[in-house]
Amino acid sequence: MHGEPAEAPGFEHFKYVNPDAPKGGQVRIGVAGSFDNLNPLIVKGNAVAGMREYVFETLLARSLDEPFSLYGLIAQSVEMPEDRREITFNIDPRAKFSDGHPITADDVIFSWRLLRDKGRPNHRAYYAKVTSADRISDHAVRFVFDASGDREMPLILGLMPVLPQHAIDAATYDQTTLTPLIGSGPYRVARVDAGRAIVYERNRDYWGADLPVNRGRFNFDEVRFEYYRDVAAMFEAFKTGAIDVWNEEDPARWADGYDIPAVAEGRIVKTELDIGLPAGMAALVFNTRRDVFADPAVRRALIELFDFEWLNRNLYHGLYKRTESYFERSSLSAHGRTADATEHALLEPFAGSVRPDVLEGRHAFPTSDGSGQDRGNLRRAFDMLKKAGYTLDGRTLVHSATRRPLAFEFLATSTAQERLLGGFVATLSRLGIAARIRVVDSAQYQSRVTTYDFDMIQATWPSSLSPGNEQIFRWDSRMAATDGTYNWAGVANPAADAMIAAMLAAKDRATFVSATRALDRVLVSGDYVIPLFHLPKQWVAYWRRISPPERTPLFGYSIDTWWHNRAR
Repeated sequence: MHGEPAEAPGFEHFKYVNPDAPKGGQVRIGVAGSFDNLNPLIVKGNAVAGMREYVFETLLARSLDEPFSLYGLIAQSVEMPEDRREITFNIDPRAKFSDGHPITADDVIFSWRLLRDKGRPNHRAYYAKVTSADRISDHAVRFVFDASGDREMPLILGLMPVLPQHAIDAATYDQTTLTPLIGSGPYRVARVDAGRAIVYERNRDYWGADLPVNRGRFNFDEVRFEYYRDVAAMFEAFKTGAIDVWNEEDPARWADGYDIPAVAEGRIVKTELDIGLPAGMAALVFNTRRDVFADPAVRRALIELFDFEWLNRNLYHGLYKRTESYFERSSLSAHGRTADATEHALLEPFAGSVRPDVLEGRHAFPTSDGSGQDRGNLRRAFDMLKKAGYTLDGRTLVHSATRRPLAFEFLATSTAQERLLGGFVATLSRLGIAARIRVVDSAQYQSRVTTYDFDMIQATWPSSLSPGNEQIFRWDSRMAATDGTYNWAGVANPAADAMIAAMLAAKDRATFVSATRALDRVLVSGDYVIPLFHLPKQWVAYWRRISPPERTPLFGYSIDTWWHNRAR
């Protein structure tokens, strides 16, 4: 999208794979929660893990070493004019679904229409920007885009899952199912234990096994996803060998949880991997649709009360770093950077949408003395709340006009979240704020989050070096009133809408970076979340029976490039 791809025409394989990796064996991966649906492309239900990665395929394939480059997969070539207003995909005549049916232009057009009409909200919005889909031949299809100027649309269509028209009932497609689905990918569904496990088996007749984008990948004969009631139970399963690989996100566990014989004897390997992706935003999310969080001053006061220093020292061995940006750890972050001329021009129509300290790169989230009861932070927060109309009535903080107490609920789904939130709840109570933690099972949690039936949640928005249309489903005003999006905070800010549009219309990297930083400033100034923290590296532990390639790609480790050591 910006610049030239890293791989030349005719390349043999990606540089981060082992092209001679042996095939065979099984890898077992843990998932916390449950599932009741095998279709990840619809809103309803809790979708099973792995279906998109192993069963479905897209027209083009992403490189894990490049933010904006795609390479041929189902489509062996593309044709696109300079203005990016249309794209033609030329389908590889060898491409076929796992049941042997060839993939044709009809399947591609069917997939586009089906996902536009019955897919997830992001798919419906993406594919609505297509004004026509034309069948050029059995193996060629052209998409023409609207006048919105969204230069990412060719990439979005390239990453569209291609579904088998002959095997799908369009009338019932948006309903949950536990019937195995057909795709063209390297694996097929072998076994389903509803809610507990799914096993994918490698398709030995997979049409794309020798494509450059696939060499050295998909090496296990079986990929098994095992579901556990929570993360604690899942980690115990890993320690006993029931799971093969563990992506660690808990510093306390990383520091103290691996004192077991398997680690001491070298049967489990602990490794810290460098990763080139932005850290993303892990946060406590205010649902601004709720009256209690409608006032930015209230949100700002609660941000002031969050004691990161105490939490990091007492719960996480000081291993976390505070997150200051929605694009932390990258050149896309506005933190510590003064807005450039392009940013000023983009933000000029939205006076007041960005605070001066954020615009000038001076903003930092509150710090404390680490005691858990910093009087300065408590005093500043109380002053903010008084200006917002709150006063103490005995030991309860109430609004002066409505007499309603400042009270809300954290919706959680694990005991680990309770541990994180407990200290914060205690701090809030010192100012008369009644916050409580409500832990529910994964199915209820997913249902409530999908319909925004919560006051506050802990959530993470992953980030990349190529943010684009997904930002619409996180921050766009239209998504605030649409169930099933990732706009959990209920952001409805014209400035954010405009910055996203500028990102999508950017014709060069410099303009794109400026637009992304401007969006970062708008979101930080909106006080939609209490930013949490991020890890400095990617922590991975694995049993020595499986092995990774020597080189970790920019995006971090990918299990589909690993192999089993007993494979032949």
